[in-house]
Amino acid sequence: MNITRRELIHHTGQASLALSLPLACASTVDLSGGIDPSREWVLAEKPSNPQMRDAVNVWIEEQSGKFALRIGVEALGQSWDKQLVWLDVAFADGTVYSLRDENGPTHAALDAQGLASIRGSGPAQFQCLEAFKKWRVSFNGPVPKTTASNLLHNKKIEQPTAEINITVDMEMAAPPWAPGSMLAKDNTVLQGEQADFISPRYEQLFRCAGALTIDGKPQPFSGNGLRIRRQGVRKFEGFWGHCWQSAVFPSGKAFGFNVFPPRDDGQPSYNEGYIFTGSGGLQPATAVVIPWLRELTTGGDNVSFELTTKDGQVSISGTTFINTRSLHAGLVPDDFPIVQQAHAHYTWEGESTVGMVERSSVPSLIRNA
Repeated sequence: MNITRRELIHHTGQASLALSLPLACASTVDLSGGIDPSREWVLAEKPSNPQMRDAVNVWIEEQSGKFALRIGVEALGQSWDKQLVWLDVAFADGTVYSLRDENGPTHAALDAQGLASIRGSGPAQFQCLEAFKKWRVSFNGPVPKTTASNLLHNKKIEQPTAEINITVDMEMAAPPWAPGSMLAKDNTVLQGEQADFISPRYEQLFRCAGALTIDGKPQPFSGNGLRIRRQGVRKFEGFWGHCWQSAVFPSGKAFGFNVFPPRDDGQPSYNEGYIFTGSGGLQPATAVVIPWLRELTTGGDNVSFELTTKDGQVSISGTTFINTRSLHAGLVPDDFPIVQQAHAHYTWEGESTVGMVERSSVPSLIRNA
């Protein structure tokens, strides 16, 4: 596998950062994965369907595991002028800055070229700079300070707030994965209810550089991340849990998968994933060893797993360096599974990286729920 490198200089306003990115040769990787580039553009106007969602969100891990970020903006047809912003800045020592905000104002979707490249509201903004290749995210505003332990015990977020400023430039590192695209043509498991839980979407791994500034103290950083682009109707009622993990390694190889627990009715559950060698396209995979959520902790969880592919088994070890319990601002039913959103160190054949993990289980299956 031939990997070239190029220096990307990012000017964040607080610091000038040089990020060395391993990039597969453009002739060997189609970073669109065959998806129409127009799907990168957001809805510029309020949709007629009140249940239509248009969202961009990212998971970002600082390369050494010192801290991690989750940033999202979600627009829903029925509340188009009050789009949901969420931010979690989680440090490995357990400190968390967490915000859920719907106060707006909604940012104009059209950029200077007239493209609907911007999804933003209030303090947060995403912009597509080049479809399936480059995105930018920024955040500027006050955020309440809390701890991973408080979130685990569902305690009210503490005061005071801190002034958070974030600017991150993202360079996509693998083709996007659209759920369902790795399944065999005769596999109907991602239809009906299970498809409604995921909704029309795709996700794409990236490398990034930027700066996190807290109360005027900048922390320039580089790292990895996962970008999710969702546009469609999404169902929450009846969801019973999942395990979702993804990461890209320094060599360019990567993995991702999402799996739902066994169903009570004995019917097949959704189980889909991929591996990426750093060139070519994504290769289908299925999870066979799965770290289901069975206890709520603030870090140190074993999230190792195994995938099976046409070429055999892939074993990847993982340990979380910070866990947070999800806050959902009333968007899901009262009996919705408890969701843990975490960031982990992963090792695959001696190579290490950082990446994301999100798991959920119904309370009866979690020992300390």
